[in-house]
Amino acid sequence: MDLQGIRDALNKRPFKAFTISLADKCSFFVPHPELVAVGKRRIIVVKPDDSWSEVEPLLIVSLDYNGDHSKPTKRGKGRK
Repeated sequence: MDLQGIRDALNKRPFKAFTISLADKCSFFVPHPELVAVGKRRIIVVKPDDSWSEVEPLLIVSLDYNGDHSKPTKRGKGRK
């Protein structure tokens, strides 16, 4: 996933909590936008116990909002 997708999720108003899901099946719940820092090439996620993880954007497979995946879907021609 590109960093702009994360930035867009963090800047939604009103903010909607989401989960960052990684290719290795790890996930990070983001209840508030201030718990994520987005740099030029890295993402830092602060966990509930105040520890943090550095996330490689290329490993992000989806952003989940209440179980809905943000991965793009392919639509056939002529469908709305």
